[in-house]
Amino acid sequence: MIDQLGRRVAILFPPQRIVSLVPSQTELLFDLGLGERVVGVTKFCIHPPEARQAATVIGGTKNFDFDKITALKPDLIIGNKEENYQTGIEQLAAHYPVWLSDISDLPQALDMIRRVGFITGAEEKAEQVADEIAASFAALAAPEPPVSVAYFIWRKPYMAAASGTFIDDMLRRAGFRNVFAHLGRYPEVTPEQLAAAAPERIFLSSEPYPFQDKHLAEFQMLCPTAEIQLVDGELFSWYGSRLRRSAAYFQRLRA
Repeated sequence: MIDQLGRRVAILFPPQRIVSLVPSQTELLFDLGLGERVVGVTKFCIHPPEARQAATVIGGTKNFDFDKITALKPDLIIGNKEENYQTGIEQLAAHYPVWLSDISDLPQALDMIRRVGFITGAEEKAEQVADEIAASFAALAAPEPPVSVAYFIWRKPYMAAASGTFIDDMLRRAGFRNVFAHLGRYPEVTPEQLAAAAPERIFLSSEPYPFQDKHLAEFQMLCPTAEIQLVDGELFSWYGSRLRRSAAYFQRLRA
């Protein structure tokens, strides 16, 4: 099998002992009806709620407990280029089949869903999920002109989602123009840069930094004319089956 990095991965088909190193892909596996085969997940795999009870928690996305993974005897490990760390992946790949996704836009997310379905023997269900997501986004009519927005993922220092990120692709499809699209990936942004960009709206994501109501006034002082809003980061950045809810959420945000 070929993963999204073009790596050839030898997988015993169908895999029966799967370790998932990425929360959004863990949720996808359960939604594909493969929950009983998922033996290992990360501490951040919060969806579905039973994932961390049904499987062994093998650490975080960037610090694996290799002894726990070894004890699980996985016949497939599923990870992601950005969310996991290269040295950890290389160490696992020396002993187990490790299939990696690489996702920066919706087509790549749909491709990942279909490929995960193929390598796990859940091809038909995965095709249904991918088709449902594709149809929901196709029906999402973007307003003209798009509304300018800044999307923040971190505080102290302020960090925004910029070009080359999955979040940036979601913003564009939702009808927003990212005021930091000229910057690379997840840049630090100064208060002066934010004021100069003058976005019409500012989105404060629920993850990875847990922005809350108490942070709204802080950004309002920096951009007095902007509309400041807390947003569901999972619906902007989880690229698995949760995308089935994203288009409708974006429609409500625009309204």
